[in-house]
Amino acid sequence: MSLISNLFVLFVAAAVFLYYLAPKKYRWICLLVFSYLYYLSGSARYLFFLLFSTAVTYLCALQIDRMQQEGKEQKKIKRMAALGLVGNLGMLGVVKYTNFFVDNLNLLFHMNLRGLEVLLPLGLSFYTFQSSGYLLDVYWKRTRAQRNPFRYALFVSFFPQLLQGPIGNYKRLAGQLYEGHSFSWDHISRGLKRIILGFCKKMIIADWAGVFADAIWGDLDRYGGIALFGLLFYGIQLYGDFSGAMDVVIGIGNLFGISMDENFRRPYLAKSMAEFWERWHITLGEWMKNYVFYPISLSKWMLRFSRWSKRTFGRKTGRVVPIALADLIVFFFVGIWHGASWKYVVYGLMNGGIIAFSELMTGRYRSWKKALHISGKERWYQAFAIVRTFILVNLRWFFDRSDSLGQGLYMVKQASTRFEPARLLEIPAGTGGTAFVPWALLIIAAGCVIMVTAGCVQEWGGRTRERLSRLPVPVTAGIYLLLLVCIGLFGSTAAPRGFIYAQF
Repeated sequence: MSLISNLFVLFVAAAVFLYYLAPKKYRWICLLVFSYLYYLSGSARYLFFLLFSTAVTYLCALQIDRMQQEGKEQKKIKRMAALGLVGNLGMLGVVKYTNFFVDNLNLLFHMNLRGLEVLLPLGLSFYTFQSSGYLLDVYWKRTRAQRNPFRYALFVSFFPQLLQGPIGNYKRLAGQLYEGHSFSWDHISRGLKRIILGFCKKMIIADWAGVFADAIWGDLDRYGGIALFGLLFYGIQLYGDFSGAMDVVIGIGNLFGISMDENFRRPYLAKSMAEFWERWHITLGEWMKNYVFYPISLSKWMLRFSRWSKRTFGRKTGRVVPIALADLIVFFFVGIWHGASWKYVVYGLMNGGIIAFSELMTGRYRSWKKALHISGKERWYQAFAIVRTFILVNLRWFFDRSDSLGQGLYMVKQASTRFEPARLLEIPAGTGGTAFVPWALLIIAAGCVIMVTAGCVQEWGGRTRERLSRLPVPVTAGIYLLLLVCIGLFGSTAAPRGFIYAQF
């Protein structure tokens, strides 16, 4: 059930209506029922995987909590945590990566092994990470284990975030799910506004940009001369698609009085790659930092490597080398989280490599800026850092969008050797064909200008949403009604597109 379908709108409306109709103490049950109905509507065959992930982490966390209260030996508690993680993440690994390993074995050793004939279950990467994070939080005594299996099942399966995130933290989210929120027009208004903004980003900006990105990547021989345009369109599409999806998801949560974690904070205004990942898919970055980066950095083998590094490279450089190595490992996992393909390995290592290199060069950068009398606070330097990061970010999209590593490298070659901008006007723009191309480009450009302007205002102290909320109700209603009309007038007329991150 797509988030932009009429059926989904009716589904959410029914869920909200019945939620507030139910007695307060039973409202969490209403959310649980609708969450499982939503999952069953899209992939009934794969309900087993959701139930398995829920059951394994619930039972292991419960056992860990009991063992901790009884003062059991730490080694036994650690084994129980490992059992839960291996079971949960192992399921993810088998389903998502078996065919990748089989294909590579067949290629290397000229074998003919058969892979798994199973489609990737919807939302698998999101709910396994969320439940694994909960298990580790219980193990590290950050939270107590949830004893009610149905309440815990709601935390894992809450339907707005099930397919695309954000990846919820138990301490921040669970209490809100179980609390019976009172009906509030403020919640409804805030949620609807956020949902409308998300639909605008998705159906107008992202989907039109996707028309051009898909055409260019779909016929590289013909459109290879505008590979750079394809890169730019995909960057716009991905931002509008994922940011729009998060607006819709968080807006749905608001309808129930639930505040989910923000997943986007104007990432294209980042001044470094590290900052970009603090702004883009924020909950994935936090998950990787809390459950991968810190455990690796504080592990015994990393501490030994750190001591060796300081002896070998000197105190200053040796202190940074382990951090750079941990960054590379983290972004290797970020890459393969996105998909089982060498292109995603390269994508992840490109991110990690740039961040690790920046860590190693921090001292040099500081010296160069001092010699050139640059404080780093100058407006021109801030603008330079934003543009530099934007270029680096977009160069990675070659591998994210391509179907394979080879295609990504081919696109890099095409972008470096050919430039035929007139080809852009040959791309059919929805049902309007090539005659509509200038108008489609104008729609994309106008949408980007509005998004960038609003983002800059918010970034530098403006409170756009708060100011809109203080307007008279008829004026605010008129603005959002106009946005709905704009979706009908200017939305993409090409075939409907699902959300990109739903495939992960």
